[in-house]
Amino acid sequence: MILPTSRFWGLLVAGVLAVGAARAQAPLAPAAPVPDMPSDEQSYSKEFVFGVNFNTQGGLLGGASVRSSKVLDDRLLRFWSLEGVMLKNNDKELRRTTSLGGSYIDRKTNYGFVLRPSIGLQRILFRKAADAGVQVNGLVSVGPSIGLLMPYYITYDRTYPKTLTYNLSTDDIVDEQYDPTKHINSDAILDHGPLFSGIGQTKVVPGIHLRGGLSFEYGRYRDAVTGMEVGFLVEAFTKRMLILSPSVLDKSDALNRQFFPSVYLTLYFGHRS
Repeated sequence: MILPTSRFWGLLVAGVLAVGAARAQAPLAPAAPVPDMPSDEQSYSKEFVFGVNFNTQGGLLGGASVRSSKVLDDRLLRFWSLEGVMLKNNDKELRRTTSLGGSYIDRKTNYGFVLRPSIGLQRILFRKAADAGVQVNGLVSVGPSIGLLMPYYITYDRTYPKTLTYNLSTDDIVDEQYDPTKHINSDAILDHGPLFSGIGQTKVVPGIHLRGGLSFEYGRYRDAVTGMEVGFLVEAFTKRMLILSPSVLDKSDALNRQFFPSVYLTLYFGHRS
């Protein structure tokens, strides 16, 4: 049967309106998620830095360190590090000048060094912009301390105590480990010995350390790392680190310690990949 034209168009319009109403009532399907573009701070997975260390238990330059970090998430990194520093009894190490213009440290019998392998976590507290600003990180690490006691040598004139005069060409002059109970006459000490004279007699003292600090990163570029780290370190050894030897009159070992708390500053630089 053929419908009249006017009736056909009326039915067509009614059908279109009905379909539109049904679509309006039906819930809209959720749009497919658009993947986030990778941010600047997530565009690297590894970090490697070198540092120089200054601390209250060392000399003018405490030591050096390396650290390798792996990104765990947007704000957390896991790292391993290795640090080597010199250990001193700064408040008790007195430098003496000899009559011939040399110098030595009174009662020092060993150099103290420490190797500190450690593992730790770094958390980003305040993030910097990609190419400017300052980033603040919190760090904590723990690990063994490998204490090294290397003999401190002096140049000693064995003839002088007998003759009370110096004759460098004929006197019996030796380089040997300083022992105040043996080298009683300080006037016979001519100078300190070469730094690595006693490296073959180095003794190992095991220990442990715990560190906590803040680092301030101010590198201008995303793949470069430059900054400084400040913090506090506590270190303990299985026995006293014999750096200074008691004198003849003082047999106690109050000069040396087993526990070494220190405040440190590390300047570091490196790269990311």
